[in-house]
Amino acid sequence: MHAMKAGDPGYEGFGEAYFSWVEQGAVKAWKRHFRMTMNLVVPVGCVRIVFALASDGPFREIKIGAQADYVRLSVPPGIWFGFQGCATGPSLLLNLANIVHDPEEAQRAELKEFDFDWS
Repeated sequence: MHAMKAGDPGYEGFGEAYFSWVEQGAVKAWKRHFRMTMNLVVPVGCVRIVFALASDGPFREIKIGAQADYVRLSVPPGIWFGFQGCATGPSLLLNLANIVHDPEEAQRAELKEFDFDWS
């Protein structure tokens, strides 16, 4: 399964690659990066990813993964996002980021701060 190569749309350079396990039904939200471009791939399972420009929406959601639509999503800086495991077991999310992780370059918000129903 292909993830990304230099020259692909969305490639903004390489900073680091990191993986996150997402359990079935688990929600990890909300966050937005100020400088990082994310390239998200789910080689194992299925992850529902939700995007918004503001806490009241509008919201865009997509399911990606080996058990759904195997694609790479490029997410530019400035977009709020969250994700939820939608497979019958754990899913593996890969972020191919253009910069090295820096906790000071992202903003987090509580689930309740967004008008989105994860059920």
